[in-house]
Amino acid sequence: MGTGPIATPREYVVVNLDRKSTLAERVRIAGTSAARRQGLLGIGGLLKGAGLWISPCEAIHTFGMKMPIDAIFLDRHHQVRKLSNDLPPWRISLCLAAASVLEVEAGTAHRTGTTVGDRLSFEASDPGACATSSR
Repeated sequence: MGTGPIATPREYVVVNLDRKSTLAERVRIAGTSAARRQGLLGIGGLLKGAGLWISPCEAIHTFGMKMPIDAIFLDRHHQVRKLSNDLPPWRISLCLAAASVLEVEAGTAHRTGTTVGDRLSFEASDPGACATSSR
């Protein structure tokens, strides 16, 4: 009897390790091509503490979005490489050094003191989802 793959957490809590502040408590990952293409399109706004982690990703657009967002570009070690604060609809932002992008409510980076160079931590908010599944 073998062990199956580790289940992907449904949501993450994102903490800025350098500032000791929480950026978001309910971050979903967009890890498939379809989820990355959909992103935050079609929603009216982000709830406080919610966000989307797009991985892999080095560029985003806000075409068709209905609200501004903070886009936090991260390298593969989850270190902030670029911030696009209060990015309004109908814009493009990119960072070729990024491996992923965290999209959160506009003003989050400012509120938490997050700056380029800070290290972020992504922890499963539903610990049971990290259990291995058996076949």
